[in-house]
Amino acid sequence: MPVRQEPLHSGFGAASNALEVIQGIDLSGKIAIVTGGYAGIGLETVRALRSAGATIIVPARDLPKAKAALAGLEGVEIGALDLLDPTSMDAFADGFLTSGRPLHLLINNAGIMACPLTRDARGLEAQFATNHLGHFQLTARLWPALRAAGGARVVSLSSLGHRFSPLVVDDPNFERREYDRWLAYGQAKTANILFALGLEARGAAHGVHAYSVHPGSIVDTDLQRHLTQDELKAFGVLDAEGKAIRDPARNLKTTAQGAATTVWCATSPQLEGHGGAYCENCDIAQLLRPGEEAALGTPTTRRPGAVMAGVLPYAVDPAAADQLWDLSERLLGITFRPA
Repeated sequence: MPVRQEPLHSGFGAASNALEVIQGIDLSGKIAIVTGGYAGIGLETVRALRSAGATIIVPARDLPKAKAALAGLEGVEIGALDLLDPTSMDAFADGFLTSGRPLHLLINNAGIMACPLTRDARGLEAQFATNHLGHFQLTARLWPALRAAGGARVVSLSSLGHRFSPLVVDDPNFERREYDRWLAYGQAKTANILFALGLEARGAAHGVHAYSVHPGSIVDTDLQRHLTQDELKAFGVLDAEGKAIRDPARNLKTTAQGAATTVWCATSPQLEGHGGAYCENCDIAQLLRPGEEAALGTPTTRRPGAVMAGVLPYAVDPAAADQLWDLSERLLGITFRPA
């Protein structure tokens, strides 16, 4: 059944940071995996979870960079993982499962944005493959540990960018349509939301709950690597001098503020009974009304006064979530039927 996309009025907001929302939460004895947890929002998420006592495993494609970023942070382990390499994902998951530890929190944080057309060895478009399919496979392989936790949460990083495109089931890898980097990004972010919805439907009976989040617009991350400074200025996230604009009311946040909704979804007791929800600003996001669907446009066609919050109905459609699940299994050649 559809998720109730109605704000809870959590007491937190756009300006809240990760350390604020985790106050009073005890994660001693809990195990968390945070993909991309060595830069930007992911690093702030690791710091917050660790402050509450969790043991953190950070899968990393760039091991030297991860080791440098996490140096001196106790209770954090690093493992090799490339979300575009199925062999790498299986090896990482096998290593964790062999340890015999349960997995209480899986934060699917790593991602790429607006890159030129790139395909992996299987011919899969890189944004869809990295942001969604890689995390789908990783979650599937880690399922025994998630179930063994006796109560686990999976949080997937989505974005306001889901409003750039729905899931295009007939051509997810741009094999029969012209590639557009923003449509590809939007589709991948929609997939992140639908995956949380689909995982909730399949995992709730086993004590595994899932959420998706929009962290806000944060300039200080590697996600911006494919954008020029002029583009960032045009999008309204840099001022005329090239400095980051901070305005949480407009979703222009610091990395610590950007990590807050992830941490809230991973740990807050307020979300009990609300699995599958898409969240922003440390609350469940509002479902957009008819007429608001096209108000945003893409970054190159954004309309003045566009609604900058909320989730589109196509991104929380259970039928679309089932389509994505079947498509993901087919593209990856795996079966993920939680039991």
